[in-house]
This record gives sequence, C-alpha cells and structure tokens, in this order.
Amino acid sequence: MLKQERRRAALYGWMLLSPALVLLTTFAFAPTVATLWQSLYSAGTRRRPPAFVGLDNYADLIADLTFWRVLGNNLLYAGVTVPASIIIALGMALWANARIPARAFARVAYFTPTMLPMIAAANLWLFFYTPGIGPFAVIGLGSVNWLGRPDTALWAVIAVAIWKEAGFFMIFYLAALQTIPPDLKEAALIEGAGRWTYTRRVVLPLLMPTTLFVLVNALINSVRLIDQLFVLTKGGPDNASKLVLYWIWELAFSYFDAPRAAAMTILVLLLLCLVAVIQFGLIDRRAHYR
Repeated sequence: MLKQERRRAALYGWMLLSPALVLLTTFAFAPTVATLWQSLYSAGTRRRPPAFVGLDNYADLIADLTFWRVLGNNLLYAGVTVPASIIIALGMALWANARIPARAFARVAYFTPTMLPMIAAANLWLFFYTPGIGPFAVIGLGSVNWLGRPDTALWAVIAVAIWKEAGFFMIFYLAALQTIPPDLKEAALIEGAGRWTYTRRVVLPLLMPTTLFVLVNALINSVRLIDQLFVLTKGGPDNASKLVLYWIWELAFSYFDAPRAAAMTILVLLLLCLVAVIQFGLIDRRAHYR
C-alpha cells in the first residue's frame, strides 16, 4: 500500500508538471538544441549543402571585430540601463507611494511610457532627437545630431530605454511597498529612526526579492532590444549603437548567414546562464522572503 501511494503521488506530480514540460520542450529546449546543432554547420546553398564545420563559426565570430564592438556596446548598454532603471523606478515608487497631492496622477504619469508601444516611443524620441526642430532646440541642444554621431548614438538609445523601462519596474516596487505593514514604520519612529534610516534599514531589505526579480528582467531586456533600433539608428553610425539581438537578426536575415547567427545566439545564452548563476548565487542570499 505504501509503494502504491508513492507511485500514485509521483504520477500525480508528473501529471501536474507535464503541461509546463511540454511547453518548455516545444518552445525552449527543442529550439535551443536545434540552434546549437545549426551552429555547427556551414551555410548551405542550392548547389552546396551544409557541411559540418564544428566550432569554426564560433572561431569566426571571435575573430570578427564587429563581434567585440557589439559585445562592448551591449555591456555598456546593460551597465547603464539596468542600475539606472532600477534606481529611478525605486525613487518613483517611493514618491508615488507617499501621501502627496495628485498621487494617482503621478502614478499614471510614471507608467505612461510603459503603455506606449516601443515603435511609437521610438518615433516620439526620433522627433526629439531631430536637429533643429526637436524640443531639444528650445534648450540650445538642437544643433547636435544625437543619432548621427558615433559618440552619442548609443547614449541616445540608452536614454530611450531608461525612459521606457523605469515606469514598468516602478509598478513592481509600488506593489511591494504597499505590502509592507505600517506598524514597522510606527515602530521605527518610536525608536527614533529617521526617514532615511527607516528606508535603508527596513524598506530596502524588504524590497530585496522585488529587486532581484526586477534585476533579472532588466538584464533580459538588455539583450533583447531590437525594435527601437530599427527606428532610431539601425545599429549605426559605424556600428556605434548596434546591439547583440539586432546583429543576430542582421546575420540571419540581411547577410543570410544563419549558422553564425545561431552561434551568436548560443554565446548569448551561455552568457545569460552565467549571469543568472552569479545573480542567484550572490544576490539571492541577501533576499529576505519573510
């Protein structure tokens, strides 16, 4: 009877897991294996079928100067947008959670950029960056070609991404702030703690699970940006604003080099796995779930 109960419990558990396993296998595991397999072959034509080349596609990528330029762009993009979006989102959430006049209007204003489609937001900022006629001309910056200069193009894209993502992350922080019991603030005030001490010693530690969740999503967003590049810069000038996902698309659909695009995709997956291990190994220890 005990063995039958264990078998029944195990069968019940596998039945509960089967929908998720089927979906993950169909849309995650199987495409990953197919991409890895494709990265080991050369690009075939009608007259010459694909041939097994092993790690030659990876070696070609590492030897390509564009690879290092794109990787450096993406590291700079992630290194600026991720902390800036989180800090701005936390500040907006603390402000929107306080007892201020027109609090509902402030929350809607902060979340409005998130509701805009990325293409619409990119076209809006394309007008902002237009030399001579954009709003920047009013403050004396209208003569700068922000999207046409190699030293400013990537920073212009970074500004759009921070503006777009900060409001989205603010919602998670605002929801987490509303779950903090008000008794903790009253106890802190009784003990003589100021506003900054209460925020640093009580609020921020309780927000660590939310910060971990936001951090993971921000890092994922930093390697999947592609749509606003089509509108703003198309990766230019001189690859100054080209990011990883846009280059993968370019390799696959502009240069018709699917094996190199597959190899680049595998490298990105390995990098994300390494970052995830570091995140959950270091940051997760500081997250307080209770």
